[in-house]
Amino acid sequence: MMKDVRTWVEIDQSALRHNAEQFFTLIGPDTHLMAVIKSNAYGHGLVQVAEQLAELGSRKHELGRHAHSSKFLIPNSRLWFGVDSIVEALRLRREGITHPILVLGHTLPSRIGEAAAKNITLTVSNPDALAALAGHKKRPAFHLKIDTGMHRQGFLPSETKKLISVLKRTKLTPEGIYTHFASAKDPRDPQYTKMQITLFGDVVSACERAGFRGMWRHAAATGGTILFPESRFDMVRVGMGLYGYWPSAEVQNAKRKAHISLKPVMSWHTVVGEIKEIPSGSHIGYDETEIVRRRTKIAVLPIGYWHGYDRGLSGIGEVLIKGKRSKVLGRISMDMIVADITGIAGVKTGDEAVLIGRQKKEAIRADALASRIGTTAYELLTRINPLIRRVIV
Repeated sequence: MMKDVRTWVEIDQSALRHNAEQFFTLIGPDTHLMAVIKSNAYGHGLVQVAEQLAELGSRKHELGRHAHSSKFLIPNSRLWFGVDSIVEALRLRREGITHPILVLGHTLPSRIGEAAAKNITLTVSNPDALAALAGHKKRPAFHLKIDTGMHRQGFLPSETKKLISVLKRTKLTPEGIYTHFASAKDPRDPQYTKMQITLFGDVVSACERAGFRGMWRHAAATGGTILFPESRFDMVRVGMGLYGYWPSAEVQNAKRKAHISLKPVMSWHTVVGEIKEIPSGSHIGYDETEIVRRRTKIAVLPIGYWHGYDRGLSGIGEVLIKGKRSKVLGRISMDMIVADITGIAGVKTGDEAVLIGRQKKEAIRADALASRIGTTAYELLTRINPLIRRVIV
């Protein structure tokens, strides 16, 4: 338990290693893995996760309180990092990360030179981005993004002939080419994903016939990696699975999925800041949304929606205190929540409360919490305030 902060996030390096091992084993020795650590590593800590994965690939070492005896060594030569922005990529370089980094999101033309200087690979997904890259004397490596049906970033397959022409005219040679699936995490209707795989293969073949051979080909994220082996190509991009969560319940329950196990990497903690008893009929929080119907003992926890605890959990969320489930009462405030500790013996100020994670025999998973408010673990985890300390355990 932390002694100098009111809230903190713990990153279980043993679970992170376990999940990475699962995917490296699944994809086999000839396929690379891009660890997707965009958006502060899905809330887990950009630098912390990158450093842990890089370190796990460099040596066998004791894994803290959750040490295990696996002799699997994550192969550094097969590890990439995927980030959203040049800002994230540059931060990794400043922190000493030397692995290949692909910026998945949009890069402003004014920052292309920085990418070249720091050996950062960019995504090129439209004619304007291609023209901006062509205008630089020192050009960074880049991967083409093909829009096979997601309809966000990417060149349409119908633009392939024109794209090849521009590449040849500007003497630009892509290091890689990739696409993104719209619904690979829903195995109930695989046809759309299979159509995307086919379209992507057609574009890759056209580029190779035009002389652009040896490109890194990648398409699958976590869901595609698990459900569509034919989509793994040269590299897979694993995000949510790396952090121990299935991209959807459908993937977890699919009969034809790969047999892997995942362990949640993150737990989120706070402390009991104040305790009091209030009489039956008392209103709790803003707008009088909750009225207790018995004499109630409450704990005030010094976190709120500013910290990333979703306001939608008002009155329906739960936290763990003394290994027991404690209901969130009333509106979640900017910096405080109230929890019902009636019937939980021995609670004192300063005691630890778990918002996400395990305490004794009880556990609160991010996906279960998210389902209560009609969202996903992706959103719940990435919204945890990046200013909160991430601690490796």
